[in-house]
Amino acid sequence: MTFRETTIPALLLTFACVLPSTAADRHVDPTFLHRSVSAVHEKKSDITTATCHYKPLFGEGDADASAPAGIARYGEATVDPSGTCASAAYAHEDQVYVVLDGAGSLKYGNETLPLPKEQYVYIPATVSHALSNNSSRPLHVIVMGFHTKGFERAPMPPHALTANISNVPTQTVSGHPSSALYRLLMGDVDSKRDRIAAGRVLTSLFLMEIAPGGTNFPHHHEREEEIYLVLDGHGDMVAGGGMDGIEGRHPAKAGDAYFFRLNCTVGYYSAPGVKSRILAVRSWYPGMVRQGMEH
Repeated sequence: MTFRETTIPALLLTFACVLPSTAADRHVDPTFLHRSVSAVHEKKSDITTATCHYKPLFGEGDADASAPAGIARYGEATVDPSGTCASAAYAHEDQVYVVLDGAGSLKYGNETLPLPKEQYVYIPATVSHALSNNSSRPLHVIVMGFHTKGFERAPMPPHALTANISNVPTQTVSGHPSSALYRLLMGDVDSKRDRIAAGRVLTSLFLMEIAPGGTNFPHHHEREEEIYLVLDGHGDMVAGGGMDGIEGRHPAKAGDAYFFRLNCTVGYYSAPGVKSRILAVRSWYPGMVRQGMEH
């Protein structure tokens, strides 16, 4: 038997043994991520204490922490009655807090801000901040963080930028059906339409109110990441492509959160007879250049 006759079969057998292992070990980056607040376990974070608990949904603390690029963290903080979170400050990370339920206060630098239900606050990088709950009910807050390293430092606001969702009027947005009404809560530093114009990485924080059987119409963003959190109602979340290559639908209910990479198809259909409310945030994917705003 020749060298060729003995060596080639041996090489083929070696490749056959190696290839399955290599394929099994390969990590495929997800196009979208789905988390349910009720199913996510509490984990230690920069703000946790014995009375302050954090559930990481996306980014820091999550199993797929590397999937979001511009988003540093996104999760739910729960502060027990009379509880307090640890103080935190980030050199290269802007924060946004949104109160989902309960009421408390936020130590913002040298200020103390009241935090009633549905209050939201922009916290620039370097500002020390800490949540407190002075009530007899748990305080639930969505915590968002955005990487700002490499972005020009924005002038520090003379005072905290904060508002309440209930005080921001609903409106339709061009390119989307009238079945979806928007409360435009926060935009970037050049925004003229949002209640607060502050974001450097954040491009739009908004609340959608989608009529029974309605939709915001599936679409995608070429330069931005996005997160949807279902606050009320249920229906179908659109995340990525379906068998037709256009839209993939997934049953969604209150507490479901979805992270969408740039260019992922995103949208929502509210169930018949059910009104849904979605808290959404979009932010720049690192390295992408601003070329207009869109929803």
